[in-house]
Amino acid sequence: MNIAQQAAIDTIDATDTTSSRKTALVAGVLYLLTFLAIPTLALYDSVHDPNYVVGPGPDTPTLIGAVLELIVALACIGTAVVLYPAVKRQNEGVALGFVGARILEAATILAGIACLLTVVSLRQAGAGTSALATSQALVALYDRLFLLGQGVIPAVNALLLGSLLYQSRLVPRVLPLLGLIGAPLLLASHAAVMFGLWERVSALAGIAALPIAMWELSLGIWLVVKGFNSSALNELLSTSRSTSRRQLSF
Repeated sequence: MNIAQQAAIDTIDATDTTSSRKTALVAGVLYLLTFLAIPTLALYDSVHDPNYVVGPGPDTPTLIGAVLELIVALACIGTAVVLYPAVKRQNEGVALGFVGARILEAATILAGIACLLTVVSLRQAGAGTSALATSQALVALYDRLFLLGQGVIPAVNALLLGSLLYQSRLVPRVLPLLGLIGAPLLLASHAAVMFGLWERVSALAGIAALPIAMWELSLGIWLVVKGFNSSALNELLSTSRSTSRRQLSF
């Protein structure tokens, strides 16, 4: 291997403590931003009224909820993009799967926002009783998209990112373990909602979602406060450099 090849490897793979700390900080902040979705459960209460499109009252809560969910969708993509360079060294295929799942999650959130904003537009246009069936269908579609985008896909994300972080030890293993345990519980809960065993907003649904919520919250806080495990990160970088050297030697 010549000097130019060695320099190329060092340029691509070198990650000093400062840059890795910034990566962890940004990822942690973005993870915490995803919790802005929580208030929408209350903000969207009025739009779930079957007569919302012909009823009185302000549209402001629904519009605020839409803005919050837009921020959440962008933060979802951001977490995957920021974490990808670090976790791809553990398993690039799984890391790409995590990025794809996060993008799909954001897409379903945006589609749900479009449904509710359309209902608001019908109301503001004075569509009247002729739009009742349409508005109710759009709200029902939002609820289904919510089950997929903020129920099923987050469970898949927890399995993908949780396995990467558990194997790489970039964070304490107890954190991804919460996600790996919570993922099947969340999937089971949303299956129960789909089959009408309990409501989307209920005590049982909240209990089932708690481990995933704790996983994402604890991961965000840890990344902001502590960052990546430096020894685990250095081990991943060392393995990556060794692989690059072997590839260039052929």
